[in-house]
Amino acid sequence: MSVQRRLIIRGGRRIEGELAVQGAKNSALPLLAAALLCKGQTELHNCPDLSDCGAACRILTSLGCSCRREGRVVCINSSAVSGSEVSERLMREMRSSIIFMGALLGRMGQCRLSFPGGCEIGSRPIDFHLDAFGKMGAKIREEHGCIECTAAKLRGAKISFPIPSVGATENVMLAAVLAEGTTEIHNAAREPEICDLAGYLTRCGARISGAGTGTVIIEGVKELNGCSYTVMPDRIAAATYLCCGAITRGEILLTRADIASLGLVVPVLEQTGCSIYGFGGDSIYLNARKTLRAPQQIRTAPYPGFPTDAQPPLMALCATLPGTTIFVETIFENRYRHVSELIRLGAKINTEGRVAVVEGVDRLTGAELEACDLRGGAAMVTAALFAEGVTKIGKTCYIERGYENIEASLKSVGADIRTG
Repeated sequence: MSVQRRLIIRGGRRIEGELAVQGAKNSALPLLAAALLCKGQTELHNCPDLSDCGAACRILTSLGCSCRREGRVVCINSSAVSGSEVSERLMREMRSSIIFMGALLGRMGQCRLSFPGGCEIGSRPIDFHLDAFGKMGAKIREEHGCIECTAAKLRGAKISFPIPSVGATENVMLAAVLAEGTTEIHNAAREPEICDLAGYLTRCGARISGAGTGTVIIEGVKELNGCSYTVMPDRIAAATYLCCGAITRGEILLTRADIASLGLVVPVLEQTGCSIYGFGGDSIYLNARKTLRAPQQIRTAPYPGFPTDAQPPLMALCATLPGTTIFVETIFENRYRHVSELIRLGAKINTEGRVAVVEGVDRLTGAELEACDLRGGAAMVTAALFAEGVTKIGKTCYIERGYENIEASLKSVGADIRTG
């Protein structure tokens, strides 16, 4: 039986120094799936070394691709793709595995896969994906927990989502780039990761316009060819490390980071009293040595609204600031699973449905915690940096899904953190 790692953090040390931000998990995963569509070799630079990326590479290998990592570069050759079925075991390894549906339909004209696994933060139905594929000519059958899609030839269609969906927008883009005719996606997701996917596909020969707006237009082409592409910086990891700097009243410089992609995270941190600015186009500086205060209300929303993934670490920060913050979670109904663990540290948080009321306290104390999901685990790490004494966080497998060696990253800027 394997021994589960724990993060052991002694709080009270100020975060100070320079930290390089990893490549974006939420961009790398659709880019890895997109490589399935391309002839020849793709080189993805700045691809984070995460468990989810490893799972995506295992899926690619199972489908007949060659896939290898050389440092921060992942090389994928999809010339010999032969499979169209992803096993239930591989699908359960990560939630984003559903993104392979659009890529397989586009490349093979068929796919068979089970419903995905991942963090249980709430329902993420794939009805939008399936409805869109049906409009593009795919025949869909669901039975025994599996989904089978077949299409002799996908056709362009007008797709309109009831609400913006990142996964569905990406999946339709992947299916549409090799389809006949033009596909229009209305009420499309506008996240920066959508632009990154469009950038990669365009470099491979796709014709895409409107990425980053509410309407994305894809003109189908005959074939795509692999290329060399650099994954965008991880805006959620950047937001997390900024919260780590702020909660310890520290000073941090993030390199390989894009302040523009952070959206409303920046003004919210400024509301607390932090000084924050970007320079050089790839660095973000935060100074939290002033007296900080709680922001009044945080409401998560699709981009360009406040990102739901940044809500948990920000909640940890707000739990230590004088005043009261009201959080309204509009994306996932189970996004407050970390609250009970923060309360174990001494946080004062009350939740009712999708609303959480956080009253700042002067003191948190170390305790034994268990990560419940990826971003909830990041919130526990953030809070532990502030807490007096030692905090031990179990089930770090969740945290490793989205943060590349978080222990070494935080230790490099002054945290007292180790594994055990």
